[in-house]
Amino acid sequence: MIGLLKSGGILMIPILLCGLFATYIIIERCVYFASVQKRDRELRKNLEELLGRGEFSAAEAFCNQAGTPLSHVAKKAIGCRKLTEDDMREIVQCEIDSVAPQFDHWLTLLSTIANISTLLGLFGTVTGNIKAFGVLGSGGTMGNPAVLASSISEALMTTAAGLFVAIPSLIFSNALSRKADKLVTEMEGTVTKLILRLTGRVL
Repeated sequence: MIGLLKSGGILMIPILLCGLFATYIIIERCVYFASVQKRDRELRKNLEELLGRGEFSAAEAFCNQAGTPLSHVAKKAIGCRKLTEDDMREIVQCEIDSVAPQFDHWLTLLSTIANISTLLGLFGTVTGNIKAFGVLGSGGTMGNPAVLASSISEALMTTAAGLFVAIPSLIFSNALSRKADKLVTEMEGTVTKLILRLTGRVL
């Protein structure tokens, strides 16, 4: 492994760091989304029961306990239940806009890492080829075969390493972004039902 890193040259260091950051972001977001979905399922179930019995204080307390973006919006809706429906929707929409970025946390960086890794691999390819042609130009027909092979190896290794980091980063970036959008849509649907219940339009 160390030999492969050495053969790729100094550009392997930022590529490796990109890989480590990407791995952390992917694991952190997957764990976060799984946790949010689990807590939101419990939240929806308990809100339905508590609001059905008119226990608004208990519902707000459960929202505090859940600690998810949906729970913050639900608590805001419950706190505004005495306002008109239009005012309630406007306040709740502002709260949704405020908490929605929590789902996209780190995802922009993950997408950036995918692009940077590709460019670093390409940069390594260019520098490796420059060294290879330098060897050919300074040593006759073939130059020093060992140095030539080392330069070509550097070009190929950085390209492979950059793609190795970029491809899964891009895949997970797109997948997690779709997951974030889905959770926002589900949150909006849940809050709409909650508003209808609070305004007495749905029992």
